[in-house]
Amino acid sequence: MDKLVLVAYATRAGSTAEIAATIGDTLAARGFRVEVKPVKAKPALNGYTAVILGSAIRMGNWLPEMVKFIQAHQAALAAMPTALFTVHMLNTGEDADSRAAREAYTASVRALLPNAENVYFAGAMDFSRLSLLDRFISKMVKAVEADRRDWEAIRRWAETVSIS
Repeated sequence: MDKLVLVAYATRAGSTAEIAATIGDTLAARGFRVEVKPVKAKPALNGYTAVILGSAIRMGNWLPEMVKFIQAHQAALAAMPTALFTVHMLNTGEDADSRAAREAYTASVRALLPNAENVYFAGAMDFSRLSLLDRFISKMVKAVEADRRDWEAIRRWAETVSIS
């Protein structure tokens, strides 16, 4: 297969990067050529046939560097297969309130890329990987240190995401 896929991510403590790497490995097993890059590296989109973008949630929103990347490349992203994944620790249930909260996390991004497939994954919280400020904020909002990632669900999504 000659399709080159970019998996770009924004992370604060590495959980989203690890999910992006697993998505990249799964896509490679499907026969795609894959490059996994942090969005802070400002990857150019030329040469890619599809893009998967992922971000952690901080303060109820996608990380600003990913939102800025999407805004800067909106036309190019809208013209190719694009999918989104969101990584978060809260609102992981299937009740109406959890679903509404998850939709709110990505509302601004989905407005920019309304045709992009999107999925939500539970993340991991490891205080030792956070900055001092983020550790302080996490403790103030009573965040719980845990790894809630469902690797099988992540791989299943990557096995079926529509990027052809």
